[in-house]
Amino acid sequence: EQRIGSFTTQNLANTAWAFAALGVPAPRLFDAIARESEQRIRSFDAREISNTAWAFATLCAPLLLLLFEAIARESKQRIGSF
Repeated sequence: EQRIGSFTTQNLANTAWAFAALGVPAPRLFDAIARESEQRIRSFDAREISNTAWAFATLCAPLLLLLFEAIARESKQRIGSF
């Protein structure tokens, strides 16, 4: 969690995906990933956006509203690349 700011966008998405795929809840980690992802969502590619959204939805993690709003905005602009 302390090094989350040094993660690439791929690291953020892959970490969230891995924990969700294994069914391992990690609320503090997901909170940190959500905050960092919301700030950097414009740098995510389509796969990273979809993997991050899937991971949060799969674990039913408490999502920050700002993260989902950022995902929605960015996805709308890139709808053709999904």
